[in-house]
Order: sequence, then structure tokens, then C-alpha cells
Amino acid sequence: MNFSFLSEYYVYFIEGAKNTILLAAFTVLLGVMLGIILALMKISRNPILKVISTSYIEFIRGTPLLVQIYIVFFGLPYIGIHIPDVPFLGQDFPRFMAGVIALSLNSGAYVAEIIRAGIQAIDKGQMEAARSLGMSHYMAMRYIILPQAIRNILPALGNEFVVIIKESSIVSVIGISELMFSADTVKGVTFQPFEPLIVVAVIYFVLTFTISRLLGVAERRMRAGD
Repeated sequence: MNFSFLSEYYVYFIEGAKNTILLAAFTVLLGVMLGIILALMKISRNPILKVISTSYIEFIRGTPLLVQIYIVFFGLPYIGIHIPDVPFLGQDFPRFMAGVIALSLNSGAYVAEIIRAGIQAIDKGQMEAARSLGMSHYMAMRYIILPQAIRNILPALGNEFVVIIKESSIVSVIGISELMFSADTVKGVTFQPFEPLIVVAVIYFVLTFTISRLLGVAERRMRAGD
């Protein structure tokens, strides 16, 4: 095995890692926001909201992520939605945003089920006690139910964050220069099909291992008061 190419092409892997982290950060932010909305819709008493949320979640979970990426990337311009090409950290912004949107839509469906399960695991007496004290349903959900639910579902959310980092590799199919795209570029230049993949695997492991450890620390601190 020969890794001498790193001295010349290490910049590609640094750039790919940066873009992977950016993709994951935006996806986590938007995915959690969408997941909370979908979870609240699914547990609401409004049948229309429940049907919309359930249908969306089942469709997203029942179709491959690759298909969803293609639908977003090729479908948005087809229906007249064009993402402006604005300067953004050296990125091809339309491609980058298409990847973020597709990953966020996918992640939101899974996060919604995690959050829904966490909310429904909280004793109903918590909501009844909050309402008896004069809190509205919104206030009780925000200040009483959701904080407890998030503490309970933090491990599952942590696993989803790790999955997002790994699944971000698939957006290389639409030309986003994340880690896998960088590895393919280096493979094509050096004619070494194996070693660049080893480098990428190590970088992915470092990223996911670091996040897992940080989430473990956060979980222990949140449970310190139990």
C-alpha cells in the first residue's frame, strides 16, 4: 500500500471533510426542526395534520435516499424552482443546497418518529399537571414535555446524527465535493483505487467517533441530576 499521494493531494481530503461537516451541520439543524414539526403534527388531534405527517413519513422511509436526491436535484428546476447561485464558501451553491434539502427531508422523517416516541413516553400526568397550573398546551409542550423528551431520546438522536454524516457520502452522485467525491477525484488522478478509500474511511471514523463521544458526554451531564 502506497500513501505517498497524500503529500500532494491532502488538500482534496481536507476540502471534502469540510464540506461533509457543513452538509451534516445544515442537515441536522433542518432535520431536527422538520422532525419536531412532523412529530407534533402526528400526535395532534387534528386528523388532517396526522394524515399529512403520517403519509410524508411513510413515503420518505419507504423510498431510497438516492431516489430522493435525484427528485430534489432534477425535480426542483423541472417545476420552476431554481436555487440562486450565490457565493458560499467556494461551494456550487445550487448543488450544495439540493443535497442539504434532500438529506434534511430524509432525516426529518426519521427524527420525527424518534421525537414522537420520546414525547409519548412522557407520563400524561405531566401535561395534565401543567394545564392545571394554567399553562397553555404550547407552553406545557415547550417547557415541560419537550425538555424531558429530548433528554430521553438523545442517544437515538445521536445515532441519527452519525448516520447523517455517513449518508452524506451519497450526495457525491450530484457532484458535491464531499469526502467520497474527493476520494473518487484522487483515485482518477493517481490510478490508485484502494488507498484513497482507506483515507476516507479513517476520516469518516474520526468524525463519527468524535461526535459519538461528545454526545455521550452531553448525555451523562443531562442525566447527572436524575
